[in-house]
Amino acid sequence: MRRTRVDIVGYLLKDRVTDTAQFVDAVRRVAAGGTVMDPQVISRLLSRGEARGTTDSLTGRERDVLELMAAGRSNAAIASALHISESAVAKHTAGIFAKLGIGPSADDNRRVLAVLAYLKR
Repeated sequence: MRRTRVDIVGYLLKDRVTDTAQFVDAVRRVAAGGTVMDPQVISRLLSRGEARGTTDSLTGRERDVLELMAAGRSNAAIASALHISESAVAKHTAGIFAKLGIGPSADDNRRVLAVLAYLKR
């Protein structure tokens, strides 16, 4: 059975990619399972109100996980940074999605929406 990763996202505006080293770093982070978003894209999404919830109800550990998600870290990197298992990261991520009211969707990337909520706080 082939598994599809829907939490791996990279979106950069081609007219803003001028630094080759930054671009290569972004490609590597996405290839490693991370998320990379152009700040201008995030600003546009925030101005449209795409983030659905607030981070007030998150636990301290969920905030730690979300902060590392916002930095583009993969679940493995988050687990390593917080000295917890990847399954614990997945549990915290599920809690974040639930508390922010971000359900599964074919059209939306839940990690990106959670990060938008984090940036909006």
